[in-house]
Amino acid sequence: MPKNAVVTLRYGPYSAVGLSVEHRTFRLEGLQAVLADDGHEVILEKIEDWNVVELKVNGEVVFYCNIKDLEFGGDGKLDPLCQQARVAVLNAY
Repeated sequence: MPKNAVVTLRYGPYSAVGLSVEHRTFRLEGLQAVLADDGHEVILEKIEDWNVVELKVNGEVVFYCNIKDLEFGGDGKLDPLCQQARVAVLNAY
């Protein structure tokens, strides 16, 4: 995938520390940083599926995971899921 691709980051609501179920982006910060460092444009899109994160490139889902498995905050460089997502985007057609 060439640099400067448009990546749609779709995310669903989740419950954090017993709080109400809402769309939160705190766990997406590292993923966004890793993709931005590669020069991709990241578009956030809320979905209604609970605990879901999907990355879409050219209309195709290239990566998905549970949002609770992503590290909270940070730059994503040490999060193995962020690195898997990065590779999936780089290998997308």
